[in-house]
Amino acid sequence: MRKIIALLLVALPACAAEYSLDLKPENTKIGWTLGDTLHIVQGTFRLERGTIVFDPATGKASGQIVVNVASGNSGSEARDHRMHANVLESSKFTDSTFTPDRFEGTLAVPGISTLKLHGVFLLHGMAHEITMNVQAKAVIDRMDASIKFDIPYVAWGMKDPSNFLFKVKKTVEISIETSGTLQKR
Repeated sequence: MRKIIALLLVALPACAAEYSLDLKPENTKIGWTLGDTLHIVQGTFRLERGTIVFDPATGKASGQIVVNVASGNSGSEARDHRMHANVLESSKFTDSTFTPDRFEGTLAVPGISTLKLHGVFLLHGMAHEITMNVQAKAVIDRMDASIKFDIPYVAWGMKDPSNFLFKVKKTVEISIETSGTLQKR
């Protein structure tokens, strides 16, 4: 009987435990892309801190990711000033947070996973439900992830920077490349 139990324990999937992913700013690149009538504008934001807890058995997630909104940078001082003053109002709303609550897909540890991470995104003082597409590669103690999602900033109550000379899209594409410490809990 002991041999059968030992064999069953060995045969259980590696992801049958809760995992925590700790993200570090130095290992995280947050990029944004906004198209307009003339060209595409790209920029970055800086991660302040982040932890995501995954429970592969239930699909529940928790934790929090905090982004410094005031760090938004497109490489143009004039454009960045307008973005911070008129659209993001980053002197008033200095941080943005994402609080995950669940995920869809199979978290493979070790292995490669395609997940949909759902949660609440607090931006510009308002909370919005959002689902992020995640491609992850996990090893014993580390996870590399590519995350993509769109922010419909105008629908979420922020000012449209378009004017009679140029029109910008009403959504900003966000892409995140990160590598963090993965721990079994």
